[in-house]
Parts: sequence; structure tokens; C-alpha cells
Amino acid sequence: MSKVAVVTGGSRGIGAAISKALKEAGYQVAAIYAGNDEAAKAFTDETGIKTYKWSVADYDACVAGLKQIEDEMGPIAVLVNNAGITRDAMFHKMTPQQWREVIDTNLTGLFNMTHPAWGGMRDRKFGRVINISSINGQKGQAGQANYSASKAGDLGFTKALAQEGARAGITVNAICPGYIGTEMVRAIDEKVLNERIIPQIPVGRLGEPEEIARCVVFLASDDAGFITGSTISANGGQFFV
Repeated sequence: MSKVAVVTGGSRGIGAAISKALKEAGYQVAAIYAGNDEAAKAFTDETGIKTYKWSVADYDACVAGLKQIEDEMGPIAVLVNNAGITRDAMFHKMTPQQWREVIDTNLTGLFNMTHPAWGGMRDRKFGRVINISSINGQKGQAGQANYSASKAGDLGFTKALAQEGARAGITVNAICPGYIGTEMVRAIDEKVLNERIIPQIPVGRLGEPEEIARCVVFLASDDAGFITGSTISANGGQFFV
């Protein structure tokens, strides 16, 4: 039976590309989404990938949802923590709610999803946890103190957990995308995109969601068993660590 992969934020944008690529690579995929029922239904109709609805910010919902997936599909071998939100504001105008919402989804969401899956991965002596961070977690971004902090936290989580999982056959890695041509990025004013964003990217273009998805498929594979605690920067040369 094919391995089960769970992708949070898996029905839109980068997450949708990841879900599709994992399915093409032979995995049974469960895509988690939080809000847009219409988009999730259209995604399932188009791809045949099952979608499940809950918020990764809710630990109990993650426990119950992952149990349902394991009951229906089998043990979880691959977990891709991709769900993320923004609540941008300059820091002097940022509200505690804007801070909390971003941290709860983008950082605590990794704990909430990984913790219930971890025990099974340890017992089976195999697991792949892949965390989608961001270039802005590496370099910071004005107006995104909450988002940058959450995505930097994802990298610390990745490195610590990699050390714990290594002896149990579990790898934990991160990917930091730069500007990727998702619906969200392409909605940016064309003038801003062409005059301010793309000129900062040495390769001269936006990345494609499928380019991030291919990184995920590699890290999920048996071929990547010696890679853990690592971060792949996929940003067209915009920022080097």
C-alpha cells in the first residue's frame, strides 16, 4: 500500500502544488484546509485528492483530524506543514490579535500537527516532516514582525526536532520559498511586482509553486534519508544564508 502524506494548507497555492506532486509520486494524499470550502471542493474534483477541514491552530482538532486520516487511509509517513497566514502591519500599529493569529497558525500549528503524528512515526521507525518556512523568516521583512518571527521559529523547531528524530528514522527539514507566483503574489499590483519585487530576484522571475513541490517530493523520498535539520532556500538568489 502506498505511503500516506498529509499537507496542511494543501488545496491552494504552494500547498496544492505539493499535494499534486506527492500524488503523482505515488503517495496517498490528504490535503488540510481551514476556510475556503468552494476551493477545496474544486480541488478534490480536479485532482481526486481528499480534503479535510480544520484549523492547525487548534490542537484538539489536529489530534482528531489526524486520527480520522489514519483510520481512513493508514499510518502517516509524510507530514508537510505548509499552512500559513499573514496579518501584516507596521509594528507600532500591530495588534496583539494580529500577532497571536499568525503565531498560532504559522508556528504553534507545527507543534499541533507534528506532535500527534510523532509517536506513530517513532514506533514505525520512519517519518518525513517537511516545514514550509519563508525567505522572510531568514531575512526579516518590515511590516511582518509577526510573520517573520513565526517563520524563523519554524526553522528553530526544524533543527531541534531533527536531532530528536534522527535515531528513530525520522527526518525533519525546512524549505524557505522566496517570491512564488501564487494567486496571492500575482494579485500584487503589476507595477510594484515588475519595478520593485522582480528586480530584487537575480534569476529575474518569480518562482513557480511546482518548483517548491519538487523540493518536497525529494525530501520525502527514501533518497533523502541522510538529509535532516536542513533548510533549502528556493528564492532565485534573492537571499543567501
